[in-house]
Amino acid sequence: MPSSAAAIPAINGNPFLPHLRRSNLNRPLLFHRPRIVAVTATSNAAATSSTSYLTSVNDEIDAHLKQAIPLRPPLSVFQPMHHLTFAAPRTTAPALCIAACELVGGHRRQAMAAAAALRLMNAAALTRDHILSGRNRDRIGHSFGSNIELLTGDGMVPFGLELLARSDDLTQSNSERILRAIIEITRAMGSQGMAQGERNHSHHGRPDHSELVCRKKEAGIHGCAGAVGAILGGGTEEEIEKLRRYGLYVGSMQGVLSNWDERKEKVSMENVLKELENLALQELEGFDRGNVQAISSLLATNFGDD
Repeated sequence: MPSSAAAIPAINGNPFLPHLRRSNLNRPLLFHRPRIVAVTATSNAAATSSTSYLTSVNDEIDAHLKQAIPLRPPLSVFQPMHHLTFAAPRTTAPALCIAACELVGGHRRQAMAAAAALRLMNAAALTRDHILSGRNRDRIGHSFGSNIELLTGDGMVPFGLELLARSDDLTQSNSERILRAIIEITRAMGSQGMAQGERNHSHHGRPDHSELVCRKKEAGIHGCAGAVGAILGGGTEEEIEKLRRYGLYVGSMQGVLSNWDERKEKVSMENVLKELENLALQELEGFDRGNVQAISSLLATNFGDD
């Protein structure tokens, strides 16, 4: 199974964000004079469409999780899990997982458990980060003791995998897809993925700090979401890898918005975001144009306000 990140492209000669190798090309996609790709400017209508789709999908994921994590005895277990799941800032990765599934011809119910698992695991990661570094403190809040929150966060990860495993439907012969999805998610969230990104987030001063953090955190979980959605929707290997790359670029855009320090970069954030948008849209080429609106609308999302 291919690695989720390999090279770091250069924008106007300035290395910044991750992407996958393309077939036999092991080199950056961007150079000092980047190739111009026609992109339709984000309009108010596109932004509205993006918000509507994201809201609809997130509401369904919330409903799925509320059924899975009801407030029931023992409250000492389910109350903190319920709180931490819904108090954590949202990421667009779960919605991307659903959109990728639908794009390859699947139904969103096929990816709902995986999207819920991604939401749970991202919340667990943010909880650890919040406890250990103090980041996201104001947005999550200390409703429980740090010991309870840390233990609950650790329990949310296997619970997310349990949700995904329980979605295995023997009548649909989807066991292999579920197994692949579990492998993808554990890789993205484990010691070589999100966990490493959290560790690197606390180490400053290195030139590649932002790139490494983004590759392991925002880009990694979105790349995973794109691949998992395509796997569960029955996509081909080519479609799976295209949607993995699409997710990496969408996540990289979120990483830029979260971690950009204009004082340390040689190019503007606007240029980097535009280049990443161009690259993301290239990955949607070859899909039915009538079906790409939902997933491409995620590019119009104001990540900071979600």
